[in-house]
Amino acid sequence: MHLRIDNLSKTYPNGVHALHGLSLTIPPGMFGLLGPNGAGKSTLMRTIATLQEPDSGSIHLGDIDALKQKDAIRETLGYLPQEFGVYPKVAADELLSHFAVLKGITNSRERKETVEALLHQVNLWDVRKKHVSGYSGGMKQRFGVAVALLGDPKLLIVDEPTAGLDPAERVRFLNLLSELGESSVVILSTHIVEDVSELCTRMAIINQGRILLEVEPLAAVADLQGKIWRRVVAKNELSAIEREHAVISTKLLAGRTVVHVFNETSPSAEFDSVQADLEDVYFSTIMGHLVPVPS
Repeated sequence: MHLRIDNLSKTYPNGVHALHGLSLTIPPGMFGLLGPNGAGKSTLMRTIATLQEPDSGSIHLGDIDALKQKDAIRETLGYLPQEFGVYPKVAADELLSHFAVLKGITNSRERKETVEALLHQVNLWDVRKKHVSGYSGGMKQRFGVAVALLGDPKLLIVDEPTAGLDPAERVRFLNLLSELGESSVVILSTHIVEDVSELCTRMAIINQGRILLEVEPLAAVADLQGKIWRRVVAKNELSAIEREHAVISTKLLAGRTVVHVFNETSPSAEFDSVQADLEDVYFSTIMGHLVPVPS
């Protein structure tokens, strides 16, 4: 079952053009949607999740028309938004049971078994009697995954799931997500390149409401080898470097600036060739040096 998005457009009343004729085909498995803040990721996720209407275009999950058969999509959808609220004085197991009822799991025995299994799966069983409002950020995200997994969804959307998590919680959360993409379409929407690099077998880069690149991460990195060059410069040299070369990223290192440049051949003897990674693919694409790859 594939998710097919065709010619999707959305303009908000304030004049912001969030999506521009966007088309994308997402196969089963973990799919990364990578882009900067304001690129249109959340607009696309909310539209797929039937929370808002596009101006034009279509969305199909298998044979289901997501724009005309919203109830059918919602029955098979799991959605973890970037931010979600919880009841302040309700224990995790009680709250998850409440969400299970809303999802249609009304048989008490089935609901109890489902809640127990999910709390074990997201490693919250030992704190199931604690109020969710008192959870750490990572624990809340894992609880959100448990809610999203109710009803065994065939389409799972997670929007900026690791933003604000400390390194340990991020690792726990990514390990959990890695287990979910075997039989469902799982969309990971994020601006964090490492999340996509570690989890996804296919990805797209979005910016200003348009898909710039759709590709397998490993293939994209392989295609970029030999085209990324590195130089360490003083801060006052950076402007001249940016005028003369296609700088894609800069980082501070011990008071100096590490510059990555995209070029088919060595820009000069002062640059060293470096092993490309997905971050280089991302910045090269955003800067317009890589062209879209057909799905």
